[in-house]
This record gives sequence, structure tokens and C-alpha cells, in this order.
Amino acid sequence: MPQRAATIVGGGIGGLAAAVALHRRGWRAEVLERAPEFTEIGAGISLWPNALHALEVLGLADAVRALGAVEATGGVRDRRGRWLSRTDNAELARRFGHPLVVLHRADLLRALTEALPADSLRPDSEVYAVRDDGDRLVVDHRGGVSRPDLVVGADGLRSAVRRALWPDAAGPRYAGYTAWRMVTEPLAEPPSEGAATWGRGERFGYTALPGGRMYCFATASLPAGAASGSSEYAELLRRFGSWPDPVPTLLAAVPADAVLRHDLYDLPTLPTFVRGPVALLGDAAHAMTPNLGQGACQALEDAVTLAHCLDGTSDVAAALRSYDVLRRPRTQAITRRSARLGAVGQLSWPPAVLLRDTAARLTPTRATLRSMAPVLGWTAPGDRATATESESR
Repeated sequence: MPQRAATIVGGGIGGLAAAVALHRRGWRAEVLERAPEFTEIGAGISLWPNALHALEVLGLADAVRALGAVEATGGVRDRRGRWLSRTDNAELARRFGHPLVVLHRADLLRALTEALPADSLRPDSEVYAVRDDGDRLVVDHRGGVSRPDLVVGADGLRSAVRRALWPDAAGPRYAGYTAWRMVTEPLAEPPSEGAATWGRGERFGYTALPGGRMYCFATASLPAGAASGSSEYAELLRRFGSWPDPVPTLLAAVPADAVLRHDLYDLPTLPTFVRGPVALLGDAAHAMTPNLGQGACQALEDAVTLAHCLDGTSDVAAALRSYDVLRRPRTQAITRRSARLGAVGQLSWPPAVLLRDTAARLTPTRATLRSMAPVLGWTAPGDRATATESESR
């Protein structure tokens, strides 16, 4: 079969992973990124066992694990600092084949770019149009014109590819709360356990990064587009500075100019992720809130599945229909599940908060892990290995 060409719009985690997966199957893949360089503006990222399995298929799991940190335990606390639930990472690895690994997003992006030929990375290449000239797809971009066999829209929540080819699709919807993300300076004695602390309409979480740093995140129920009266760091101190230890200590170790704030959105369900030889991937297809830590994990699954469906067939459109069947129901179900968890985490009415916290405290850890099996126990299509966690447990 002659070498085929793919144009991937968007140089984030999902787009680069798709390029790696296709490149390793003999495709000539180019990644068009509108920014002047391939970099990630962000903080930490959680890679759950399903994401590490996808990276294993790409041949990158060991390299990525070496860049991250594995916590012994984590869980959820209430506003007074009492544990509501805890998870043993060793048990997570035993059941699902990999632990939870946390690393900086920029480190993951670098690992993906280093797995690609340099000439496949095309920064400063904003896409202007994706069209069909009757003979082949045409992608007009700042760097010129591309005529690939396949176009992958991996350009995020406000995808230009989705707007162009899915013009009637509903736009992103606001989840009802905003998020702050930050990384501390190295701590002499970082917390040994990660946690998400649930308050009333607010949450604060933290988890370990390599080198004694901690990745922290916080949420608050606010109108979309609301701005802090002073700095975002000052707003965090006002809201969370008196929360239980180690939250004040962590905030004190955060550089005041290193706080990122983003309103949170997800994407209403699309009737299909594909149009002929065009496929959507990652946030462009199924943007979700971060409550399950599955946004990037699902994009990595998408990339591996897309390449598998295209392997060994010359019918790109048929392969993409298979990709849609495999990915759309799963990702849309996880999007809904993440939204439900976020709604629970953001509860603010005191009786509802009390009921939520009591239910979390009374739920056995084993039941929590079993409920996560449909998400974390994913294996790549064509992989003869099976998840170590079964529905019967």
C-alpha cells in the first residue's frame, strides 16, 4: 500500500499522540499547530491506568512514567480535613495494570514531540479552511496547502475543524464553575498523600509531582467570565487560605504569578465524530470537565484506536466509521459521568453537602474501585490482553 498522508490540526496531547500512532504504522503525518512553538501552558496532568496502557501501545509508557510521580495513596476529604475516602495506588496498579502517574503537562508534550520526525511538526500553521475539491481533501493553512488522505481535528474545545464541518453542532456549555491550577515550588516536606477537599461550592486538590513540587487545583461555583477583583493568587488566598492543612502551606509555596484560571466547559454530544475522511479527536470531539481526570486520557485512547482502525485498509472513510463506533459511546458516557461528579463536588446547600459527605464516607474502597473499572480497565482494540479488574469483582 502506498504511503498515506495525514494532516492533524492541533498540536496538543491528542494531536501529537495521533501523529505518533500513525507514524509508527507507516503514515506520513504532519501536525499543524497555530502557536509559534509546540509547548504546553498548563500545570499538572493525571495519567490513569487506561492512559498508560495507550502510551504502552505507543511505546512511550516507560519514558513517561520516568517523568512523573506515583503517590502511595490519595482520596477525598471534607471541609474539616477528615478523610471521606482513600485509594491505594498499589491496589490500583494491581487491578488495572498501571498506577496513577502525575507529571507536568509540558513533560508529556515533550515526550510526544520527541517521538516524531522534526519535519512533521509545523508550528505557526493556523488552519484557515478544510474543504473537499472533488478529488481530495484540501487544508488551507498559514504554511501553505495540504492535500492529505486523512484530516484529524484535534484542535480543542473550540475546534475550527468542528465548526467548519459540523456547523449545526451545539457549542461548548459552561459547567457552572471555574478552576485554578498551579504548581508549587519544591517543598522540604511535601505531603505524602494527595487529596481533593470538598467544601460548599468549592474544592481544593493537590497531588505530588517529581522534585518535591505539588500540583494544586481549585474550583468555585461562579458565573462564566467572572474576574477576580485583584490577582488570582489573592483570590485563592481569600477563598482557601484558612482551609485545613496542608492547603495553606501549599498556597504559600505557589509563586503569585503562576496561577492559571479557566472556566470549565464540556461539549454536548455529537451525532458522529467523523465526516468522510475527517475525524475529530480529544476535546474537539468530546471535551469534558476534569472531575475524573480523563480528558487527556481519553484523547490518548482516541489516538491509539484511530490508528488501529486505519491499519491494513485503504478505505479511510470505512475505518473512521469503525473509530466512531468504538469511541463515541465510551467518551460521551465518560463526559456525562464527569459532569455528574462535578455537580456532586460543587454542592453548596448544607443538607446536600452533609448527605454527600456521609455517602462518600460509607462507600467501601472496593466498591469505588469497582465502579471505576469501566473507565480504567480499557484495553486497546486488537490487544489480546484483558483488564485485570473484572466486572464480577
